[in-house]
Amino acid sequence: MTDRKPVRLGLAGAGLVGKRHAQIILDHPEVMLAGIADPSSEAATFAGSIGVTCHDDLAGMMDAERPDGVIVATPNQLHVEHGLACVAAGIPMLIEKPIASNAGEAARLVDAAEAAGILILVGHHRRHNPIIAWAKARIDGGALGRIVAVHGVCWLYKPDGYFDVPWRSQPGAGPVFINLIHDMDLLRHLCGEVARVQAIASSGVRGLPVEDTAAVVLEFANGALGTVTVSDNIVGPHSWELTAAENPAYPVTDASCYTIGGSHGTLELPACRIWHNPGERGWWEPIEAAAEAPPSQDPLVEQIGHFSRVIRGHEAPLVSGREGLRTLELIEAIKIAAETGAPVDLGEPV
Repeated sequence: MTDRKPVRLGLAGAGLVGKRHAQIILDHPEVMLAGIADPSSEAATFAGSIGVTCHDDLAGMMDAERPDGVIVATPNQLHVEHGLACVAAGIPMLIEKPIASNAGEAARLVDAAEAAGILILVGHHRRHNPIIAWAKARIDGGALGRIVAVHGVCWLYKPDGYFDVPWRSQPGAGPVFINLIHDMDLLRHLCGEVARVQAIASSGVRGLPVEDTAAVVLEFANGALGTVTVSDNIVGPHSWELTAAENPAYPVTDASCYTIGGSHGTLELPACRIWHNPGERGWWEPIEAAAEAPPSQDPLVEQIGHFSRVIRGHEAPLVSGREGLRTLELIEAIKIAAETGAPVDLGEPV
């Protein structure tokens, strides 16, 4: 493969997320869709409509098409199986989040890939949003000083029909695992590793076997403290989906969902607004806000371009397999803390 030829990507799974990946690949100048692996008749029909061959399984697709990389967009419980198949075939992969159904299985996949020298990218696509790149650069550049406290809100309302799909109301679903995992990944990326968590969860509104609301206290390794609440039973504007204008399926509000406070300023996201004292720091001193507007780009498109450049050896993974594992470990710690009522230590990253 040369830089003049598009990177050939295979797609495992042609559900809602997989189809979105396929459409992005078809429109992206750096890549082409080599083939689809999905045993369903719906997938075969979709593949035929875009002129791509559909294979019954991932191994068959990789043998026949020999893609340069594979996007794994299959159900969560199949991620490790399909990831290990990519490792065996020597093919880099982009795995949709979460990297696995649990951290133990995720570690098995990451260890196998690292031992074989096969790259894993995890689909925490929000890191590819220019807003997050802008915020990361400002924080790392010292615009806020030392991070002291963080507050995050993920409030949204899932209508009753959402729960007509049985797995969505069972343990393993719920807004902590489905929604909060995105927020936790971003807060780790922006503010550093989390050392300890405390949490409480409730299913008191809907009464389902899975939580509808949770509150989390975070202790970061750098000493910062954080509070985050998540609920899929609140009508309100405060969630990344409704504030970041990232996905056209959601209405857009002018609210913010993250506030990151430091010794020299406070950052509101996704408003990209930094509050600071223009002169001496102090609560009696004048305070003002400066806002910027990073370019608006679809992070899924940016992620595909990044994947192609990783395959070519031009960039390192922004969200590696081990990064995806660490975020999953954090979510599991939150779930355990909520179940036991006791703080949970995460230990040092490995």
